[in-house]
Amino acid sequence: MSISSTIAASAERRATVSTEDRVALAVREYGPRNAKLTVVLLHGHCQRTESWTDVRDALLRRYPGARVVCYDHRGHGDSATASRQTYNLAQLGYDLREVLDAVAPTGPVILVGHSMGGMTVLTYVSQNPHEIGTRIAGVALIATAASGLADAGFGRLLRHPIVSAFQAAVRRAPRLMRHAKLLACKVFGPIIRTAEFGDRKVSARVLSLANAMHNETPIVTMAGFLSAFLGYDQTGALPALSKIPTLVLCGSADLMTPPSHSIAMAAAVDYSDFVMIEGAGHSVILEQPRHVAEAITRLMTRAGDGRAEATHLALVA
Repeated sequence: MSISSTIAASAERRATVSTEDRVALAVREYGPRNAKLTVVLLHGHCQRTESWTDVRDALLRRYPGARVVCYDHRGHGDSATASRQTYNLAQLGYDLREVLDAVAPTGPVILVGHSMGGMTVLTYVSQNPHEIGTRIAGVALIATAASGLADAGFGRLLRHPIVSAFQAAVRRAPRLMRHAKLLACKVFGPIIRTAEFGDRKVSARVLSLANAMHNETPIVTMAGFLSAFLGYDQTGALPALSKIPTLVLCGSADLMTPPSHSIAMAAAVDYSDFVMIEGAGHSVILEQPRHVAEAITRLMTRAGDGRAEATHLALVA
């Protein structure tokens, strides 16, 4: 593992973390270097760190004493692509370990994951149970699941034969399928919008950002992780989270990971903070960043040492 850094702007520090298999992960840091608390934001499938922009900025305003770290998963955003065999959740857990060791080797850490990012958090917890309550001081699971992705909502499509055919086609002709992907995004745009954004109206900026992130994700990356979702099960990792402050948050209109997933996770974690945002869809961090930031700030305060510099707290309806 190696790390090289450059200053991109006064409020942002950029770094590259090289994993054990030599995949360069693009990392961004915000807030004081000597912060007593580090929050790591993990994005979802076909997303990138920009999906956290509004939530990140709100957290830095509400809790200026914390450091916030974001990074792009392998094959996503500014991070390098990798062998498709490594596009699985176990590897994402290992990648998270590399990032933490490089940019937050000491001090308490809160892990916040949206969708596939939440699955990565649970995978990391299962890989490193000894860190719960020591290194890992808090966890937030947002619009995600611990298992059964193919049993409800749009996740049922994972079992459809067309998914296997799509993956096989990508392996045979990735460049051709790239063009097919762009066409499909246009054709199925209205359906995808409903699944991601629920029944609330969202701004043109948010829609443009969401579309760009989907379209820029390599087709091999998109297809590669689908098999990982089908067999994913980290329900065994949930009880350990009872030792630390845990937030479970979802939108009531999420069709990708329906609220039943979040309800089940919250029930398995003692004293968890369960938040459901009425009318929000799967992309709740883009739709309702203020409410999401409020809930995460509560988590940060619970996980802090009592000297937290939280400037605003509010319950989420």
